[in-house]
Amino acid sequence: MTAPVIALEDVRKTYRTGPLEVAALGGVSLEIADGEYVAVMGPSGSGKSTLMHILGCLDVPTSGTYRLAGTDVSRMDEVELAHVRNQRIGFVFQQFNLLPSQSALRNVELPLCYAGVSRHDRRDRAMAALERVGLADRVDHRPGELSGGQQQRVAVARALVTDPALILADEPTGNLDSHSAADVLRLFAELHDAGRTVVLITHEPTVAAAAGRVLRIRDGLLELPVPALSVGSP
Repeated sequence: MTAPVIALEDVRKTYRTGPLEVAALGGVSLEIADGEYVAVMGPSGSGKSTLMHILGCLDVPTSGTYRLAGTDVSRMDEVELAHVRNQRIGFVFQQFNLLPSQSALRNVELPLCYAGVSRHDRRDRAMAALERVGLADRVDHRPGELSGGQQQRVAVARALVTDPALILADEPTGNLDSHSAADVLRLFAELHDAGRTVVLITHEPTVAAAAGRVLRIRDGLLELPVPALSVGSP
């Protein structure tokens, strides 16, 4: 049986500021299967951002266990986490996070540069990723020469280029008009249909509705225990 891409067991996160302790996550257990498309919703202060940081290996739990594609990443140091982020997670952010002075192609190549991939292979893989998101004719354009929707598609191509286990999208439509947002959501649906695991963090119900499963978090806890779904389940 294939291990879930995401497996959290009683994950807790406490932040300390002097004598004060704030429990951002109060014991979250969750599995997300390979190929699932899951949305995570919650109001401000619910723990949604903390959960996203842990799922993305941008932070580690105070206690509990997080396995990503079968590997326990709960107690890794920053060097190990950076390697996991580069190799196993593709990030898509609300702000795009593209280098304004670089072409779309160079922006998509960047994770491969960090991974030590040769120049020829970087170019081939970045070109293929841009073609995958419908931007083969924009490879030499800089972000300022692209629309918001096109910039976000470049960001999706950058997320795909390392062939990660997980696509993690944080409010990916937050800076887009309704037409561009719909285009990006269609792209996520296509990635899911192709077998990618997608986790989307959002506060918008219409965006969350595009996912196959919606998790709601409040006060650092999932509102209801939600079992993992097998791909193709009703």
